Amino acid sequence: MAKKKTVKKAKKAKSSSKRSKKNGSTPTKEKIVGLAESVVSHIDAEENPSLNVPIRSLSNVSFNTRKKIIEMGENKANRPFFDLGNARRFMQTMLMSSELLKLQDQFKTTSIRDMFYHCKHTIEGTREETFNDQDESDPIIEDLEVTLGSLREELRVFANPDGAMVGPAVIRDRGDEIDLSRMGSGGWAVPSIVEPDVIEFVKCKAKYVLLIEKAAVWARFNEDRFWESDKCMIIHGRGQPPRGVRRLCYRMVHELGLPLYVLVDNDPWGYYIYSVIKQGSINLAFESARMAVPTARFLGMSSYDAAEFDISPSVTIRLNDKDIARAKEIMAYPWFQDRRWQREIKHMLKLGVKLELEALSNKEFSFIADTYVPQKLKKGKWLD
Repeated sequence: MAKKKTVKKAKKAKSSSKRSKKNGSTPTKEKIVGLAESVVSHIDAEENPSLNVPIRSLSNVSFNTRKKIIEMGENKANRPFFDLGNARRFMQTMLMSSELLKLQDQFKTTSIRDMFYHCKHTIEGTREETFNDQDESDPIIEDLEVTLGSLREELRVFANPDGAMVGPAVIRDRGDEIDLSRMGSGGWAVPSIVEPDVIEFVKCKAKYVLLIEKAAVWARFNEDRFWESDKCMIIHGRGQPPRGVRRLCYRMVHELGLPLYVLVDNDPWGYYIYSVIKQGSINLAFESARMAVPTARFLGMSSYDAAEFDISPSVTIRLNDKDIARAKEIMAYPWFQDRRWQREIKHMLKLGVKLELEALSNKEFSFIADTYVPQKLKKGKWLD
């Protein structure tokens, strides 16, 4: 049933795309044009043109306890043109909007790096550059995402792919059918845009999805063909998973009905990676409804694993001041108030050490795939 439903959705997305192309308009294009028309209306009324951009910070997010995701609030920052502190960003926003509109018109996609270079030039009659570096252009794209209510993928902009997946499933990637059980040592590279009109699920025999923090640890599971023996999809995002990996996990959970388990280091950074998968990120809270997976389960590593699996103290790493400060910061987040999570983080702080996934190889190279994960799954030793 899940297969038929998914293929049907993908076909709808394709036909919708064709209709949009024929009509020369898309919802995202209309939003960009609407933004420009709003600025023009201010000018026609001899008013100071301005933009109201939703604030992307902890002060403007809240945790929805019913949905169990982070949501963006309604606070906005006014960005007027005739203001020394805002004029540059106002100009950059309008310039970026103009170039994003060209992507809509041409039905092309490009990278965020390309957008930086495409928009970068010296303003005529000055020595002023439109953008000095990509650290200026990337936040402008994010501002436009939240202002327009359109994801970056809908703006037809993508980041460099950074993740891989393998398992007992067949997908269709832009029309090419790919067997994910025959991907060799490198796996299938997860693209930045994984929407149904690009990636379709053809069939899947997996029982669950295992998201692994590190590529090197993922390689161990792949080499040992854990995905074959345990009938699962294994995927990594090389640290904090990029949006393509997060969106793909979301789709596998919601469209294929697969549980999602997360395997990360036992440190504050691993805890936070899990929370971004589960509740969404603070900076991009507006996307939580399409990327966060509230049912995701934290499989490990846990601060209790050292005793549980008799891990040698010699492979632990002492927490530094930055680790301790970050752990205390995480403990204060509303989405970490569950007593089990408070207990977990307090125990790590009490021990004063952290554990990397690779520490398990101190016992045996394949201990993590042969013993650790199977045992935790069998005993239900996870946090959710």
